[in-house]
Amino acid sequence: MSLDEMRKQKSQTDWERLRAAPDHEGEAEVEVDWASARLVEPEPKKLISLRIDADIVEFFRNQGKGYQTRMNAVLRAYKDAQEKAG
Repeated sequence: MSLDEMRKQKSQTDWERLRAAPDHEGEAEVEVDWASARLVEPEPKKLISLRIDADIVEFFRNQGKGYQTRMNAVLRAYKDAQEKAG
């Protein structure tokens, strides 16, 4: 199913059951020591000029907003696999 087809699907969520449910079900929440927490900011992206085949760009653009982020994720997965393979 394509992203566009998924967006057209009617919701099957049981909103009445969710509204009636308590705020939390299941195990108790985990205690977190926020005093020792630190903010980790992502590295900024590097702006480059890159020549990519038109059909590749179109494929990612057709999947909707965030296509450059998806392209970056594919490149990162390739890089990680190559590093792991040695």
